[in-house]
Amino acid sequence: MTSITVIGTGNMGQAITALAEKGGNTVQSLGSKDTDQAVTGDIVVLAVPYAALSEIAATRGEELAGRTVVDITNPLNFQTGELAVAPDSSAAAELAAALPSSKVLKAFNTNFGPTLAMGTVGGSQTTTVLIAGDDADAKTQLADVVTAGGLQAVDAGPLGRARELEGIGLLQIGLAMGEKIGWTGGLALIK
Repeated sequence: MTSITVIGTGNMGQAITALAEKGGNTVQSLGSKDTDQAVTGDIVVLAVPYAALSEIAATRGEELAGRTVVDITNPLNFQTGELAVAPDSSAAAELAAALPSSKVLKAFNTNFGPTLAMGTVGGSQTTTVLIAGDDADAKTQLADVVTAGGLQAVDAGPLGRARELEGIGLLQIGLAMGEKIGWTGGLALIK
């Protein structure tokens, strides 16, 4: 199996940790401020707010070199209701630029914590995790973790698709906050 480090102990961090453990993987769970502990995972999931990405890249950049780094953030500007990144960019693209020696993926940002924990969306459809990135092996390795945990993993294309994934995340959060869908709703792809 795979060794995974999840940085972030909130709802999403806990749900991703449980998913990875369910699939038989070894998981190290770190708080975002636990900078005194070394990262041990081959895959490092950044289950932190968008604003924390630059600090993590600055403090752990050398440590993350050569590893697969998964950005789950939705870079939201809550004042404007829009994405907080440039129109031709994404949080994942910014992270990839800050971590040029890492294999950066975008995943889990179109999922709510309860849909990861329950394994279903809307109570009946298997939760789908969309994965975007430029390294095919890294995407396959993360997809194996997701499917071993009982969920569906779909390759959403290159890292350039992260912008669209972040738009989907923004839409889902807006719908949930507006009580148009529940926090157990969201995206499920049906083949």
